[in-house]
Amino acid sequence: MSGVNDGHQDVDIDLGGLFRAIWRRRGRVLLATVAFGGLAFIGANLMSPEYQGEARLLIESRQAEFSGANQAQPQTGDSQFDESGISSQVQVLRSADLIKQVAREMKLYELPEFDPTTNPSAISDVLVMLGIKKNPLDLPPEERVLKEFQKKLQVYQVEKSRVIAMQFTSEDPKLAAAIPNAMAKVFLSLQSGAKLDSNSEASRWLEPEIANLREKVRDAEAKVADYRASSDLLLTGETGGTFATKQLNDISTELARVRGERANADARAENVRTALASGRAVDSLNDVVASPMIQRLKETESNIQGQIADLSTTLLDGHPRLKGLKSQLQGIRTQILSETRKILGSLENEANVSQLRERQLIAQLNTLKANSAKAGEDEVGLRALEREATAQRQLLETYLARYREATSRSGENAAPADARVISQAVEPTEVSFPKVLPITIVAAFASFLVSCVVIMLSELFSGRALRPVGRRQDEMFDDEPLDIQPLDVQPVRETVFRPVPEQAAPIVAREPVVAAAVAPELAEPEIAEPEEDDFSIASVADHLSADDVRVAISVSPAGDEGSVNAVALARMVAEEGRKIVLIDLTGSACPTRLMAQTADLAGITNLLVGEVPFTETIHADRLSDAHIIPQGDADPVLAMRGIERLQMIIDALSNAYDTVLIECGPADVNAIRRVTRARDTKIIISAPAVGNEEIIELITGFGEAGFGEIVLMTGTGYPQPGNSGRRAA
Repeated sequence: MSGVNDGHQDVDIDLGGLFRAIWRRRGRVLLATVAFGGLAFIGANLMSPEYQGEARLLIESRQAEFSGANQAQPQTGDSQFDESGISSQVQVLRSADLIKQVAREMKLYELPEFDPTTNPSAISDVLVMLGIKKNPLDLPPEERVLKEFQKKLQVYQVEKSRVIAMQFTSEDPKLAAAIPNAMAKVFLSLQSGAKLDSNSEASRWLEPEIANLREKVRDAEAKVADYRASSDLLLTGETGGTFATKQLNDISTELARVRGERANADARAENVRTALASGRAVDSLNDVVASPMIQRLKETESNIQGQIADLSTTLLDGHPRLKGLKSQLQGIRTQILSETRKILGSLENEANVSQLRERQLIAQLNTLKANSAKAGEDEVGLRALEREATAQRQLLETYLARYREATSRSGENAAPADARVISQAVEPTEVSFPKVLPITIVAAFASFLVSCVVIMLSELFSGRALRPVGRRQDEMFDDEPLDIQPLDVQPVRETVFRPVPEQAAPIVAREPVVAAAVAPELAEPEIAEPEEDDFSIASVADHLSADDVRVAISVSPAGDEGSVNAVALARMVAEEGRKIVLIDLTGSACPTRLMAQTADLAGITNLLVGEVPFTETIHADRLSDAHIIPQGDADPVLAMRGIERLQMIIDALSNAYDTVLIECGPADVNAIRRVTRARDTKIIISAPAVGNEEIIELITGFGEAGFGEIVLMTGTGYPQPGNSGRRAA
């Protein structure tokens, strides 16, 4: 929104006014729409019809069904055909070489459609003469065909697929279908031939490379064998192992076993030794119990103990036989102890033997470690030779596989193109261009839109499409929201202009008489009945001039009688040298009849509707220097819909005139509040021959509405311009 009149009022675009302006000019809009639509229809029918054919290719990896390549290596899929790969195939189809081959095969250079020099136009000849356009004859025939062919060809990738579409436009429907099919055929042939050439070149290159690699592999493997023999790195049955490594592993295993046996023997001997030293019975020792000699001695000891037990029942302890048996028992026990010591010695000897064996194995292990370290150094060189031989062999195997694959694809039909036709072009039956109906509709619609835009721009630039919005903070009233009612505006009636009767100039008081502002709390203000001269037209005119009143609203409860006084007031103010304009908002158009030159002038209703610009509504008074904005001849109902623009109009006029006088006729307070909301607006009650009660009611209503000063004008008179007698005392 933009401010108007130094920020007095904000304005906005009146969308309803724009649409109403278009509706008022609907005849012109429809005429332009029909005209341009008809021209487009005629032009489309005059154009030569063109037909379009389309063929489609699917890009995919294809191999011969029984080729050796398929048997040797499984198909890896179509991952190599990515987005860039499909785009590359599109460029191949657009290439000049492919197009030239198609043109030669179909003899397109013989057709007039592909030679622009066959039927040159006058415009083209003029452009060539002026140097604006290049002469087609400067190009060779093949280049001219290529240029025309590319204009009619369209190749593109179908979105999110590996399908390529080829479209060709021609005046001949048979040619429109034949050319995409021929392009697809040439494309497949070129791809297949390229693959065959690639396979043949690969075979020729691989043959000497394979022979050279075979010699290199043989030499590398011979070096490995010689180095292994010279470094004594002979292989064992185990994978990747040598004799030195195997011996080291065996001795390490034997050393661990011997150390275990020695530890076991030491533990058993220590157990027997501890039992003998402590005098503990050796019967619980495993090594003692397991000895056959100990077992026999134990049996003998058991028998002797049994005999001693039997004889003890009949013989005394001193009996010689008992003594003999006890002596034998002691001897058996001495033998058991001696045998136990022998077992201990045997265990100690076994531990000593294991210790000696451990020392021997450690010596052998140290020797083998030194040999193994030397063998490890030799193996470094051996592994280097083996890697070289392995790399040469792998490269040889790869070349052999490639060679077999290339030779298997060198035969006929062994290298199919990585594409196939999924949709051949058929002879079109419908015209692709021009589409008469769509062209006509688009042209008509475009003409309709342009016409509407032009009308809207003219309304915006003239200001008729602007309306005031909002109000300033200091213009807000403290009372309740207003119930806005439309002004009492009646349709304009045919009127007959008649001369204004000459009346004597009224006697005017020396000072202007103003009705005091009525406070809202006064229910029934008392106003003394004044002298007639105190409220005369001349007195009010002097008051407007002296106080430099910018905007005044005249209310005439008596109807046309009060409007006549308002006209007289405007003429008196103009006579005093002030620029004044009167706006006729009455229903009877009385001010218009008295001041306007003719009855058919554009006025305030036309301005509110937006039919005319601002300047066309201001006219000169036929009897004074005052100006008038007449009622106008627009629909009053439509004018009332744009009444919110009136405040903006008043603000604009107040910048150009010293005083703006709005004559509203017999309007009520609510209607006046729709005309203006400014506190400093003067209210003039033009009330000749109106009773005091009605005047008091009006003054009270305006006071409660917040208007600060109300001027009462009850005098009558029809002053003529130049009549100075009104100043008489």
